[in-house]
Amino acid sequence: MTTRTVDPAQELAAFLRTRRERLDPRDVGLPVRRQARRTPGLRREEVAELAGISIDYLVRLEQARPLRPSADVVEALARALRLAPDERTYLYDLTRQRPRTTAKPPTTAAPPLARLVTDLSPLPAMVLNHRYDILAWNPEMGRLLIDFDTLPPQQRNSMWLCLIHPETREYYVDRERVVREGIAYLRAAWAAYPEDQVLNELISRCITHNEQFARLWAQRDVKINGRGHKVIRHPDAGEIAVHFEVLMPLQDPDQRLMICRAADDDSRAAMDRLHTR
Repeated sequence: MTTRTVDPAQELAAFLRTRRERLDPRDVGLPVRRQARRTPGLRREEVAELAGISIDYLVRLEQARPLRPSADVVEALARALRLAPDERTYLYDLTRQRPRTTAKPPTTAAPPLARLVTDLSPLPAMVLNHRYDILAWNPEMGRLLIDFDTLPPQQRNSMWLCLIHPETREYYVDRERVVREGIAYLRAAWAAYPEDQVLNELISRCITHNEQFARLWAQRDVKINGRGHKVIRHPDAGEIAVHFEVLMPLQDPDQRLMICRAADDDSRAAMDRLHTR
């Protein structure tokens, strides 16, 4: 399996099918029939009726025909399929109904953001782009995770480090959730930046080299987490629980500023020990 480029028609077809199949008729107010359904979820005719479109049109969408649904049809499908906000955005991206930037993704942090990362010490902070490439970091983030200076630039990617790198792939106590959330974010970025060859190659490498990534990628979860909680199994300081916040600067919307802080007193003490090393 490769992801050299996003095929909008194929991905739209698969996404519509998986979202339809996960719904229970009771979720949308349909009566439960005594006769068992041969396939999970809603039938095409039920989704078409809920969305107010023809069954034939929905069939052609799920067959990956080269159609261009209108914004009204996209919104109707999003409502019928009970899509979450991030999934709705993903659907709009796949159908090319959302304005998109033509600028090339950044490979270096904007200088004001790089300075801000330094000024945020002693809070661990770093700047990433939509691929999860790590563009800038302060010493505290390097001590919390890994000394990024020791890595070649192509490995300074938080998803790659979590999945593949031997020193960091077991850092997270709840690794399944962390990876699942990271993949759900990458899928949203993949739809928003369909021509980003570097992102496509990253996803292809992860699918090829990591069974967990391949399994979770196939589930087509879409979610963007701007804040959350992680527990790190640090080799020197033991378990450290952190809250993280991700901010998107208005001037540089393709860069994300991640800031971490200790989630409890024990974790704060552990981070203090790391900072004084």
